[in-house]
Amino acid sequence: MSDSKLKRQSMDFSVSIIELVKCLKAQKESIISNQIGRSGTSIGANIHEAQYAHSKADFIAKLQIALKEANETGYWLELLSRTGYIDEVQYKKLNAACTSLRVMLVSSIRTAKGGD
Repeated sequence: MSDSKLKRQSMDFSVSIIELVKCLKAQKESIISNQIGRSGTSIGANIHEAQYAHSKADFIAKLQIALKEANETGYWLELLSRTGYIDEVQYKKLNAACTSLRVMLVSSIRTAKGGD
């Protein structure tokens, strides 16, 4: 998984989340921006960390954490959209990227588990 599509997309998504957080902070929003900043960047961090897992179980656990963080990030994105902090276009773009990561993570976890 040294330069996988999953790693690249998670890094790109983290960059997008950091840019979003900068905009939110400029709008004086700090509650959701802190939450989405942590969960949105944690996806890629856990995917990256899985590369150096001690075992297959550790690898799967890291990917499962990344999936949970992606699910949480999806929640924060919807909340930002519903509260008017981001517009529909921005929401759709970020949510699509987040959903794509979730799909890839589910697939990777299934593969690592041996198709369970």
